[in-house]
Amino acid sequence: MNFPKVIAVQALDEKTLLVEFNNNEIKEYDVSPLLSNSMFAPLRNPFFFKSVHVEPGGYAVAWNDEVDISEYELWKHGRPASLLLQSRKKR
Repeated sequence: MNFPKVIAVQALDEKTLLVEFNNNEIKEYDVSPLLSNSMFAPLRNPFFFKSVHVEPGGYAVAWNDEVDISEYELWKHGRPASLLLQSRKKR
């Protein structure tokens, strides 16, 4: 099954991403469950966390060459964003 690709990402706070997909859906993704994995330990740094960007092709969001989260993970485990967040994103 094909999953929507990521077209935009924003760090909302120190542990939550706002992710926009190419099917016009917006989801919130909480990275907290990942932080116990050593690969994701750098995300505990708020300045590093806020440097998130979309990988070419929309297949992931990434912080560097070693830390990324796939579009599948973001889509499957993200929560639909509240209407307030969606309207804030469109400003």
